Amino acid sequence: MSKIEEIALAVQGGKAKIIEGLVTEALNEGIDPIKILNEGMISAMGIVGEKFQKSEIFVPEMLVAARAMKKGMAVLQPKLADKENVSLGKCIIGTVHGDLHDIGKNLVALMIESTGFEIIDLGVDVAVDKFIEAIKEHPDVKLVALSCLLTTTMPALQETATAIKGSGLKGFKLMVGGAPITQEFADQIGVEGYSPDAASAAQLAKRLCA
Repeated sequence: MSKIEEIALAVQGGKAKIIEGLVTEALNEGIDPIKILNEGMISAMGIVGEKFQKSEIFVPEMLVAARAMKKGMAVLQPKLADKENVSLGKCIIGTVHGDLHDIGKNLVALMIESTGFEIIDLGVDVAVDKFIEAIKEHPDVKLVALSCLLTTTMPALQETATAIKGSGLKGFKLMVGGAPITQEFADQIGVEGYSPDAASAAQLAKRLCA
């Protein structure tokens, strides 16, 4: 088995304790960091996402796989710093104000990051102004993702989306998700993307920014 295959299996299996060593070994063998990223990690998380959508695995397995990839990325990141076209762009993500839920948002952030985006996580209970300030601080942002886990905070999601779209800031796509959100609601508030789960959110992010 090749080192790349070992890394891919470690990511799929959520083997966070061994992934750093495997990535280090691969780098020491002279394997291109981008090859490790694309063929060893991103492709593995793609398989994890497909299994999740087919209900072959569930949220806990998906979380440990994403965390394993994050551990591997910590080793890989310095080697990628001087490579071009590694990142698909920046993604600002946060749960809207009034909503303190973060598990779903964290999983979406991990999955989007696993496809090659740089994540700027604003956390939970994020005020409208904080989203707008973050976009201004990162004018090269490609994606802004708004999370909402409560029916009672759907108006806050709409308010945030409306304010961002009315801010005059451009150059990025807006996507939403969360338990009470539907495609119909996303269409109603005029955002570019909606995803029902973390795996499809990662796929959607890539499509929106392609």
